[in-house]
Amino acid sequence: MADPLHQFQIVPLVDFGTVNLPVVGEQQLAFTNSHLAMTIAFGLVVLFLQLVTSGAKVVPGRLQAAGETMFGMIDGIVDSIIGHDGRKLFPFVFTVFTFILAMNFIGLFLTFTATSQIAVTATFGVLTILLVLAIGFAKHGLGFFKLFVPSGVPWPVLPFVIIIEFVSFLLRPVTLTLRLFGNMMGGHVALKVFAGFVVIGVGGSVGLGLGIPIALMSMGMTVGLTALEFLVAFLQAFVFAVLTCIYLNDVVNLGHGH
Repeated sequence: MADPLHQFQIVPLVDFGTVNLPVVGEQQLAFTNSHLAMTIAFGLVVLFLQLVTSGAKVVPGRLQAAGETMFGMIDGIVDSIIGHDGRKLFPFVFTVFTFILAMNFIGLFLTFTATSQIAVTATFGVLTILLVLAIGFAKHGLGFFKLFVPSGVPWPVLPFVIIIEFVSFLLRPVTLTLRLFGNMMGGHVALKVFAGFVVIGVGGSVGLGLGIPIALMSMGMTVGLTALEFLVAFLQAFVFAVLTCIYLNDVVNLGHGH
């Protein structure tokens, strides 16, 4: 059975040689299978939005209806969590959602899933928190630190609460990173394992006449997990968008509701 982790290996497709960087030293520059997957995802998102928005009709067709449904879903999330001020942040949330969704789905059709790479998911997590920090300091200045001082907390326990809130804030990009990375990687590993059992069963390497039954059961599990992975691919993009809105809401509506 093939190594289930082999599918996550970064493979250079076009090598541009090496370069010396001040801190990290000599590094290889290359266009890899990860870059290819992300480029395809970007192209598909742009193409989809172009097809949806060009020639829009009063009575939408299937493609336009799908695009409007996706747009309305994210708009509803942003409006319900952040409020009216969230309209300015809608482009960022919608871009993150569509890009992650495209990469997740591409990983189910191609041999490489970009969101199974922790460097990719960490980039999304760091970008989100940097936006939170930028909005927080731009809108509230040093008042941003009120985020770590909940109201109504008794003075004796307030220092401990502040520490907990601060550490929790620092862990936000980590949880964003690991949640998306872990779910996508774990699901693909499970798929690869059960697909390998199918090959073993059909190949006749299992004795006592158990090869075909094992292959059939493994095939059933593979089909079931594939269907589940499509659901997970959507849910992980959706959860990332929801958490992004929650974190942005903390600084947009700092100290009050909406």
